[in-house]
Amino acid sequence: MRFYALLGALACALPGHAFASAPGMGDEAYGATVEKGEAEIEARYGALDGGPDDGKDVLKLEAAYGVTDSLRLAVVGEFEKEPGESREAEAVSLEAIYALGQAGGIDIALYGEYEIVFDGADKFEGKILLQRTTGPWDFRLNLIAEKEFEGGKPVELAYAASADVETFGEVRLGVQAYGELGTFKDFLPRAAHFIGPVAKFEIEGLGPEIELEAGYLFPVAEAKDEADGQLRVVLGIEF
Repeated sequence: MRFYALLGALACALPGHAFASAPGMGDEAYGATVEKGEAEIEARYGALDGGPDDGKDVLKLEAAYGVTDSLRLAVVGEFEKEPGESREAEAVSLEAIYALGQAGGIDIALYGEYEIVFDGADKFEGKILLQRTTGPWDFRLNLIAEKEFEGGKPVELAYAASADVETFGEVRLGVQAYGELGTFKDFLPRAAHFIGPVAKFEIEGLGPEIELEAGYLFPVAEAKDEADGQLRVVLGIEF
């Protein structure tokens, strides 16, 4: 599916194991291009499998629109479920992606998100979005900085990455990775990472274009303390 991306990159966040959810839950590796006039609704679901956090999941619902060939705006609702508890609305976010163009064959965009947290401090998240497409291949890297608006919290750094290839028909196969990078003061500590295979499918001929993504990510480093794996499902409809 063509994901778009951006507006801003850098801010400040938490120490150590900072991000509230495990890396990758409800997230995506955004692309760095925008299409004017394209409307999209998307549901992203991530659930932890096994380990002490077995059954914890995150569902994000997003509605987005390409305002120009460079600017995409979106609103996102986030819902989380702890094991044995009912699902709760956690936050609503406003997103902007601004495509800067190409440099050396790589598409570059900026992403900015203001997240209104219902039971906690609000956050700002900025990303630098990088994407290279060559033949049937699509490579993406998102460099992420998150700032929680609460005193004493440092900038929290992370990444999202993907590589996939068109195989047959409207099917793409690849791999995705999500992880934490620490903070500016404690860069690249031993932290949580998830990586694993992903398959993407497109369904055409029904009017809007329907895209489905499914994958299973395996824990690396500190993520092994959270779960045995992470199930990912994404459903998107583009108009």
